[in-house]
Amino acid sequence: MLELTSSQRRALRARAHSLRPVASISQKGLSEAVLAEIERGLKAHELIKVRVYGVERGDREILLGEICAHLGAAPVQHIGNVLVVFRKNPETVNPAPPSRSGSTAKPAGARRRLLK
Repeated sequence: MLELTSSQRRALRARAHSLRPVASISQKGLSEAVLAEIERGLKAHELIKVRVYGVERGDREILLGEICAHLGAAPVQHIGNVLVVFRKNPETVNPAPPSRSGSTAKPAGARRRLLK
């Protein structure tokens, strides 16, 4: 299981806020099919949400631990019925930050003129 620092976890929680759940776990629990679906989601997105139905809080924490142990992922957040899981994809190349030279942004000192 991967370990995250609190600042990494905070940044991942912020990224996960707008995501929709990729997989769902029913009352029947964690199956091979669900693990395969979570695996596909982690390969494609690195950061995913998993919705859990009909399970008590303590059992959801156990499920989160099992998912992370089976897939080599890191637990990010467990809030309500939603689990957030992260696993770095080594094939993903970090995109370069956009350069400011070609942008249409105003120069630092530019201001609007006041109309009278």
